[in-house]
Amino acid sequence: MQSKTKVISDIKSLTKICENLTAQNQKIVMTNGCFDIIHPGHVYLLAESKKLGDALIVAVNSDASVRRLKGDNRPINNQEDRLYVLSGLQSVDYVILFDEETPEKLICSILPDILVKGSDYRNKEIAGRNCMEENKKRIILVDILPGKSTTNVIDKASKS
Repeated sequence: MQSKTKVISDIKSLTKICENLTAQNQKIVMTNGCFDIIHPGHVYLLAESKKLGDALIVAVNSDASVRRLKGDNRPINNQEDRLYVLSGLQSVDYVILFDEETPEKLICSILPDILVKGSDYRNKEIAGRNCMEENKKRIILVDILPGKSTTNVIDKASKS
């Protein structure tokens, strides 16, 4: 069901892809999240992220990781479905699952040229910040679309 060319199964494979991209002078951009119910805010963040470079990598929380972060009633969509939807978006070049609560290990292994998060992370801890800054890589916060969140979608659906 997944786009085989976009879904990467492990860090080693992604590292090799990134090495090849870097050798071709391609700018690598990375973002991450649960992407439980894709909404306009997600699509906007991904499109804006893609504009910043040549290849966009999206790191996606596994089902177990989402449950630890959001509770037992999440995710709504399982990890296979979330990977499938993300791999179908034109702005996304590669997707990879991570099982930890944060993608810090993945970010520090890949060291993308640019790490993107939504502007709602302005005063929050950004996973991978230290290794990005130590390696003189950029972190960019993209404005979020007000009122566009998975929580708002779930709340609206539960009131229907």
